[in-house]
Amino acid sequence: MTEAEFKKYMGAAESNPKRLAAAVLGLSAEHLRYKPAPDKWCILEILGHLADVEIVFGHRIRQMLAEEKPVIAPMDQNAWARNLGYMETPPAELIALFGINRHHNLRVLRRIKPEDLDRSAYHPELKRDMLLNEIVEKLDTHTENHLRQIEKLKRASK
Repeated sequence: MTEAEFKKYMGAAESNPKRLAAAVLGLSAEHLRYKPAPDKWCILEILGHLADVEIVFGHRIRQMLAEEKPVIAPMDQNAWARNLGYMETPPAELIALFGINRHHNLRVLRRIKPEDLDRSAYHPELKRDMLLNEIVEKLDTHTENHLRQIEKLKRASK
């Protein structure tokens, strides 16, 4: 990852919390809970997922920077969505949790050296080493994918 790419992903990742908050501002409970199918997530579940994944990303970032060849714990995102109270948590709380954890993850990443981007951890689901630069990129792209999903759900729920 070049320095320019790193800066691009970091800048985009920094803007994600505000964009997420703006995407759900003023939505009714019905819109937040609308599911296109029983096995699909609603906006509230997406917010919970993003809040929790930011914690997971933060742990993985810290593992890669602090440990030699750590192993990433797999995450069953559907089990997390079913079992961790996303539907009972106010959206503002989920957005705040996402934002504060993103802020601290970016704080950690701003202090790294360029060579740290090549640090890695073994990802058992992928059956390969995952590099820190992949997580830096995912901080933005993962959120972007869910922002698009939220916009689609907003249109479908009207």
